[in-house]
Amino acid sequence: MNLDDIKARGLILIGCGKMGSAMLSGWLASGIPAASIWISDPQPSAWLATTGVNVNKSLPKSPAVCLVAVKPQIIFEALSNLNDYKKSDTLFISIAAGIKLKQLEQAISSTSKIIRAMPNTPSAVGKGITALIGNSVAKDEHMEIAKNLLEEISEVVEIESEDQMDIVTGLSGSGPAYVFYLIEALANAGRELGLSEDKALHLAKATVAGSGILAMSSLEHPSVLRENVTSPNGTTQAGLDVLMDQKNGLKPLMERTVEAAARRSKELGNG
Repeated sequence: MNLDDIKARGLILIGCGKMGSAMLSGWLASGIPAASIWISDPQPSAWLATTGVNVNKSLPKSPAVCLVAVKPQIIFEALSNLNDYKKSDTLFISIAAGIKLKQLEQAISSTSKIIRAMPNTPSAVGKGITALIGNSVAKDEHMEIAKNLLEEISEVVEIESEDQMDIVTGLSGSGPAYVFYLIEALANAGRELGLSEDKALHLAKATVAGSGILAMSSLEHPSVLRENVTSPNGTTQAGLDVLMDQKNGLKPLMERTVEAAARRSKELGNG
């Protein structure tokens, strides 16, 4: 199975909310034909009608891939409508937070090829990152097609054990929201100190975006990049003294943040 197979047999996307739309945007931009994509969503957005994909139409009989992008609370209801595919060679990919491979096998089939994936919303602009792990039936070739598909919109990493998926969810899956809030907080600080709202927001966005690009492109560890900006007793050091406080600074706050999200991911899997 390869991307040509997906183009020929079709890709079904069950649920097209914010994450599903982000992934769809990336696939369309990468060149996957709109005619090869079927969307099943009870409340499709107006944007979907402009994409040319098949929205709430009869599904293909033997799709290459069925990607399930609904909320964890309703995933089993969604899977119950896919009985026709449960004995097929369709590759199932789930991005539902917390829902384990064993639970997916019980809802689909223990003989089905199933992969759990945790992407994030920067996939909409080809800058996402996705973690993958498959069940025992999903062989290297199936992991490869999942990688090929998801690499159209993001970087892809395989994790060693399924237990790590909750941590991934708390870190990179939910992480963009933390970064967006950082932008909000930086802009608010600038505004409170006297900058206009537009200028403060522009400076905050550009600072976070540029720093991210530098961190990704540099061979140096982020700690070294931080030190490169920091002069002894300078302005950056004054700010870092607050941010790096061992008790109330950013590090312990982020540890609690990621831990809370990972814990919620586990709770979702336990019903």
